[in-house]
Amino acid sequence: DVSSLPFKLHDFGARGVSSFESAELGGAAHLVNFMGSDTICALPYLAELYNAPIDSICYSIPAMEHSTVTSWGKEGEVDAYRNMVKQFAKPGAILACVSDSYDIYQACEYWGTVLKDDVINSGATLVIRPDSGDPLVVLPKMLKILEKHFGSTVNEKGYKVLNHVRVIWGDGIDRLALSSILRVVVDVCHWSADNLAFGMGGGLLQKVDRDTQKWAMKCSAVRVNGEWRDVFKDPITDSGKTSKKGRVTLFKGTDGKYYSGREDWMQDELVTYYDTGKLVLDQTLEEIRQRSNQVA
Repeated sequence: DVSSLPFKLHDFGARGVSSFESAELGGAAHLVNFMGSDTICALPYLAELYNAPIDSICYSIPAMEHSTVTSWGKEGEVDAYRNMVKQFAKPGAILACVSDSYDIYQACEYWGTVLKDDVINSGATLVIRPDSGDPLVVLPKMLKILEKHFGSTVNEKGYKVLNHVRVIWGDGIDRLALSSILRVVVDVCHWSADNLAFGMGGGLLQKVDRDTQKWAMKCSAVRVNGEWRDVFKDPITDSGKTSKKGRVTLFKGTDGKYYSGREDWMQDELVTYYDTGKLVLDQTLEEIRQRSNQVA
């Protein structure tokens, strides 16, 4: 169900980046397209610079951390989980429980036997978090164990959806990992993507550079003695690095797609935001989100 998409990639990445400022920038960028985040410093950043009401920027849920399990001792693992359910589970609530401190498969058995009634009777949705291993192996096995105990239904698209429980994978997530996991879980094992959410760390919050989208900014024109001159590079060893020539701007073609070219081609689409240090156009976070959704 694509209506849940804004909450399918949760930002856990603040600790995985180089600085507080990196967390602000990356966390703010993440929140253009998603609504779940634990990168708190992105909130005042967006509230101040993009006029966003701070209570509508993003959301999070109660979630266990490894020490909140292991401090109970291995023999108290089930008690740790039960305490979490007791403290935070209520009708309509969602809570996340990291469950791989010892044996993720045994933990799924605990959830489906000893704690099953606690989960169902609470009316909450339990999100189980494995945090280690190969997701292409761990996730299918987990889903099978949870289906055995909680059951599943088949949605209108023909994919299975677990009852009462979900899974979040937050270890080593990048674009390739996301694609690989969904390929196996959805296409091979026929589980709906509704069963999954992902937690992103520094690999998505900061590991983005100019080569991610093959984008770079180069000088393309210079005016010498009143005359404009093309400036460009064209390496014989790598044609992919050939840069654009002349005074370049952005246009929209008759097909609705954007193209860049010389400014004398047709009316350009660029909008001035800053001019000689002055802010000309002030936009809100909501306006940016709406524009991003239109492009998507």
